[in-house]
Amino acid sequence: MQTKSPSVPSQFLRGVAIVCLCGTGVAHAQEYPDKPIRMLVPVLPGGAPDFGGRIVAERLSTRLGQKVVVENRAGAGGVIALEVLKASPPNGYTIAATQLGPLTFTPLIQDGLSYDPIRDFTHVSNMLTFPTLLVAHVSLPAKNVKELIALARAHPGEVTYASSGVGGTGHISAELFNLMAKIKMQRIQFKSVGPSLISVLSGESQITYSNIAAALPHTQSGRLRLLGVTSAKRVSTLPEVPTISEAGLPGYESSGGAGIIAPPNLPRPILQRLNKEIVEILNSKEVNDLMLQVGMLPAPTTPEEFTAYIRAELKKWAPVVKLANIKGE
Repeated sequence: MQTKSPSVPSQFLRGVAIVCLCGTGVAHAQEYPDKPIRMLVPVLPGGAPDFGGRIVAERLSTRLGQKVVVENRAGAGGVIALEVLKASPPNGYTIAATQLGPLTFTPLIQDGLSYDPIRDFTHVSNMLTFPTLLVAHVSLPAKNVKELIALARAHPGEVTYASSGVGGTGHISAELFNLMAKIKMQRIQFKSVGPSLISVLSGESQITYSNIAAALPHTQSGRLRLLGVTSAKRVSTLPEVPTISEAGLPGYESSGGAGIIAPPNLPRPILQRLNKEIVEILNSKEVNDLMLQVGMLPAPTTPEEFTAYIRAELKKWAPVVKLANIKGE
């Protein structure tokens, strides 16, 4: 005679399944990482993403117990590195420290882009912002932002600004200025930021937007006139310098930035681990001091805050791209 096996309640089985799944996730997070991590940087050594990325990579290596190897993969304004990242396995062993342009501006100007800045990446944390200085050649008959706007209105297209490639921080900062001030300054394009600044120093161009570390010595020596800083708030290391918003163009703000991203669908336990470590690194006094020395400001966020910021930037720059008729190269 066969005995009937006692039935197992379905609720019990579901409970066991949930415990197993949760246990797997915890184990996954505890095991990560068990080999070196690759950090792609979409610029040549020396740029803001490279500087910030190397600071984070060095300290992340210590915290995770595995080497975080920085790999500079420049090209196509950051697009090449992001394409590599998108195609990488979502296991936490390939991440990127990228400038924000390829996520917030390039998608607006480049047709046929192979990635979506929201859908195709996991946004781990914002990393840093770097406000720029609006500087002018001393021969320009405008000593402040209000006078610059008045001069440009009186002489449409005659005031010139120097900037690097399409979509660079200097380019979009100037076009936002044009749009908000209802003026038209004429662009002179250069291959990189360095020649743009040299152009204004020589008097070939009249204004430019330059990073603090590069421009400040020339404003202190009297070779350039400092008109304002592009951030929403004054920079703590330059408390006497007004923001452009304060100086005559209310609401103006345009800062460069860089953040940490990963391939799409990164498992939540790994995402939380990376975010926790990166946020703690960026909030440390040591890292704050290092970044402030070169005019950068740590800007750690939650993953959700970083995604919301990227969405907001896309919305902000869309009308600027349309009205200025900015197109990818």
